[in-house]
Amino acid sequence: MKWESRVMATLTLTSPAFDSGARIPDRYGYDEDNVNPPLEIDGVPEDAETLALIVDDPDAVEPAGTIWDHWVVWNVPAETGTIPEDWSDDDATEGTNDFGEVGYGGPSPPDREHTYRFAVFALETSFDLGSGTDADGLREAMEGYVLADATLEGTYAP
Repeated sequence: MKWESRVMATLTLTSPAFDSGARIPDRYGYDEDNVNPPLEIDGVPEDAETLALIVDDPDAVEPAGTIWDHWVVWNVPAETGTIPEDWSDDDATEGTNDFGEVGYGGPSPPDREHTYRFAVFALETSFDLGSGTDADGLREAMEGYVLADATLEGTYAP
C-alpha cells in the first residue's frame, strides 16, 4: 500500500548498522541474536503525535504466500529520534508479527536473499490497539492519519 503524506516533511529513517540497500548484519536475524537494529529517525513533522514502525519482507510472497511482517510498533513518542538496538519502550506498543510473536522477529528468509523494508510513519494521533494487532490492523488504523513516512531497505540471506 502506498501512503500519501499530507504534510510536506522530509522524514528520514537510517541505521548506523547498515546503509540503505546494503546487507543487514547477521546478528539481527531471527536465528541469530534476533534483536532489532538501531534506527535513527529525523524530520518528524511538528504536528505529529506519535510514530509507528512496520518491518516486512515483500520477497516472502513466493515462499510464504504473503508479505511477511517482522515488527509492528505504534504509539512511539513523536520526539523519538533514536531506536536503540534491542529496544523496548514502555511508551510504545508492539503488535504481533507473522511468527505469531509480540515484538521483533528478525529476517529469516527460507530460500534466498530477501529485501526487508523498515518503514516509519509520523501520525497525527495515537491508537488504543491491543498487542494482538498485526500489521494489517495497524495499517487500517493509520488510514487518514499519516503525516509523513520514510522507508529504509536492507537485504538478508540465509
